[in-house]
Amino acid sequence: MYSTLVVLHILAAVTWIGGMVFLSLVLAPLVRGRKAAPEFMALFRSAALRFRPIVWVAIGVLLATGPMLLSLRGIHVTSPASWPGIVAVKLTLVALLVFLTLLHDLVFGPQVSRVSAIPISQRTAGEQVVFRTARWLPRLSLLIGLAIVISAAMLARF
Repeated sequence: MYSTLVVLHILAAVTWIGGMVFLSLVLAPLVRGRKAAPEFMALFRSAALRFRPIVWVAIGVLLATGPMLLSLRGIHVTSPASWPGIVAVKLTLVALLVFLTLLHDLVFGPQVSRVSAIPISQRTAGEQVVFRTARWLPRLSLLIGLAIVISAAMLARF
């Protein structure tokens, strides 16, 4: 049982973080390098939209398996006062990453599609903020995701 949960947890984490690495470090620079030609922007948008449900399934698997794995190690999610420091760090980072993913998917993602259709010279200050925020939010999420992987490795040694 424990091994199965570990494998599912790791596969879900690899799927989520690996997809972020690919989109942020491979596909996004390719699109920017092409000066955002419409067909490349459409490719990026399609890839991101295709990845979105995969991310949410991975998050579901992580949120289901994580507490079970902690419980099997004698750490109960419902007793934060008893958590080792690394567990508190990891769960805080996970909560932040899930929040940023929600923010990206429900707020900034839909707005970027709309703002992208407006020529840069005609964008309002608010629309420019949306566009800039949408560019750094995935990078911040990736950094947090990598911090989660590091904390998970530290937790595995705990």
